[in-house]
Amino acid sequence: MSERADIFYKLFARASLSLAFSVIFSLSVHAAGALNVGVQLEPPNLDPTSGAAAAIDEIVYANLFEGLTRINENGSVAPALAKAWTASSDGLVYEFSLRKGVRFHDGTAFDAHDVVFTLDRARQPNSTNAQRQIFELIDSVTAIDQYTVRITLKDPLGAFPTYLGWGDAVIVAPESAPTNASHPVGTGPFKFMRWRKGASVTLARNNDYWGARAAIDQINFIFIPDSTAAFAALMAGDVDGFPNYPAAENLTLIDGDNRFQIIFGSGEGKMIMAINNGKSPFDDIRIRRALNHAVNKQAVIDAALFGYGTPIGSHFPPHHPAYIDLS
Repeated sequence: MSERADIFYKLFARASLSLAFSVIFSLSVHAAGALNVGVQLEPPNLDPTSGAAAAIDEIVYANLFEGLTRINENGSVAPALAKAWTASSDGLVYEFSLRKGVRFHDGTAFDAHDVVFTLDRARQPNSTNAQRQIFELIDSVTAIDQYTVRITLKDPLGAFPTYLGWGDAVIVAPESAPTNASHPVGTGPFKFMRWRKGASVTLARNNDYWGARAAIDQINFIFIPDSTAAFAALMAGDVDGFPNYPAAENLTLIDGDNRFQIIFGSGEGKMIMAINNGKSPFDDIRIRRALNHAVNKQAVIDAALFGYGTPIGSHFPPHHPAYIDLS
């Protein structure tokens, strides 16, 4: 692809937009049995602490693995494996009180030493964790006792409890961490059953879960990369729904089918206008401003995303507390 063509592609494939996401599920109730969930991408592995692929979290986050905290559907931070925590007045020291009676799926007990292992592992120079730069802000992690952990930061980081709720910060055990990529072992309400490469990942209910027991016996995450095939699978009943439906062009048809409910939300995904500021003519801020004004963002949304997006003019999505509408 020529340099000019590459700039054209980036401009229109990555305009300044906030992406809407849509969750679609059948209205039938699964009190027991299996739930078949369609997902577009097959993950490269099943260890969320080892890479940046969102497809990993889509399957294992809060289902199989859990962190000290958890991010709720409204973006707030809630307790998870830590039942409570405190922060020092200078924002440098956090103390987490851990839940008792929690076990990993292989039967090993969860305690403060697993937290120390997980966070020390994430901040090592050779760590493959996608958020290593955040964990490198940790100065020390100490087990005060079996169920209390003290984390000291190098600099204050007000969003630290939020970061601990990301998939990159889920707690893993030293006994199973080396094989989590292919045979994940966590503390969540579901445990790993099998991975049929190219086809599906199956999770089974963890009957020994420390929290509320899952309402269904099994979840089958079925890989359907093609949007046409996704629509066909949904209509045929081969899948019960999609957490992030890949074919916006079909949403009107699905909305007219009383078997399904569509939930729209503001996602963290953003499409930006990506240009090389170091190359002429884009090293001139006036050219960059002119290019920005020349692109009709709403037209891009209507044409490429079937209207499911929002012009934002910002690096934050609209639901973020720091968002300012600069579009």
